[in-house]
Amino acid sequence: MADEHDIALADERRRAVRALLNSPLLHPGHDEFPLVRRHADWLKSWFGQFLGYRLVVEAGFARLFKAGLPVGQGRPLLRPTGPFTPRSYTYLALTTAVLYAGPEQLLLSQLVADIRSAAVEAGIDLGDVDRPVERRALTAALRQLVRWRVLLEEQGTVDGDQAEALLSVDRDLVTHLLAAPIGRAGTAEEFIAAASAAGPGGARHTVRRRLVECPVLYVDDLTAKERAWLRKEQRRDERSFADYTGLHAELRAEGAALLDPDDELSDVDFPGTGTVPHAALLTIEALTGALAPVVSRTGPPVVGVPVPEGLIERILAGLVQRHAKRWAAAYTENLTTLQDAVVDLLTQLGLLGRAGPTVADAEADEEVTAERAVDARAARGSAPDGTLVLLAAAARYAVLERTGKESG
Repeated sequence: MADEHDIALADERRRAVRALLNSPLLHPGHDEFPLVRRHADWLKSWFGQFLGYRLVVEAGFARLFKAGLPVGQGRPLLRPTGPFTPRSYTYLALTTAVLYAGPEQLLLSQLVADIRSAAVEAGIDLGDVDRPVERRALTAALRQLVRWRVLLEEQGTVDGDQAEALLSVDRDLVTHLLAAPIGRAGTAEEFIAAASAAGPGGARHTVRRRLVECPVLYVDDLTAKERAWLRKEQRRDERSFADYTGLHAELRAEGAALLDPDDELSDVDFPGTGTVPHAALLTIEALTGALAPVVSRTGPPVVGVPVPEGLIERILAGLVQRHAKRWAAAYTENLTTLQDAVVDLLTQLGLLGRAGPTVADAEADEEVTAERAVDARAARGSAPDGTLVLLAAAARYAVLERTGKESG
């Protein structure tokens, strides 16, 4: 009986951890919300110690405060027409600032007026706020706040075609929406730095966060301390990740990745359905077959190899000829559009990257120690900055060419 109880307890806690990692803002309607409430004390302790994340659990919501990721590795908010634009983020920030100190109920027209006043106070030029592009950006921000249940539409809606609406504000949720307390920062840059700081855990928390939040972690994107931590603790952490998150670690000399056997904790499905995912899968298969790096047993790990100019375009041109009848015409009739979409997807997945100085390169340039310099050299070849690089994790898909199935 004791063993069965322990197994059930571990399963409940693992489900609660996964739910919070997947949705850092949970509401009572979520299937796992009762488990989060039941194990709140344990979850607060585990997230704080293992990842350095702060967790707040209230009767009406649970909020996991994650730290920011390195530039270029985050995921944008989405609206029906695509990712949030910079303008949408501007309106989201302005609206949050207004709601932070505003009343618990207000009219949409008053909220819009307050947003415009906040923009003037912040020195932000909104231009002609009645232009369709401005209205769409504002509506996207307001709809996101409705999805988060920060705003409740009592009468009418926040959609751009509505003249008026009565809105209620969840003041408690507003105060827990931002990743770092406003009072700790005097500028936007200071606020972002506070929201993404590693905290007291240093390398321990930084490496674990990157493993949990990013598709793949490469050693040359880590500082010397972070690489040392990864090498020393990766086997112990491998067991912890499996026990507490259900994620399985894949450890290589080039870096590490956490794989989810249930395919629940990624916001990008790959392989996936549709023209771009299919084209990306076939492209990465062809690239790994053509550019597989020679692994050195004595030198530093080869994290990536440069992609020759024009190779991806030639691969896609051949694929379009073979699959034109099944792929969307918007892509088959415009090879540049297809190539941009494929490269963007493969970059999000950590299978392609751009050549340029990495963290390890910067440390080697400082010539702090010979060990760091050796660790950093030639990890991604000597291609000019901006050149596409096929990264090590792409090797997972090389077997596709031989077996017709996804590896791993």
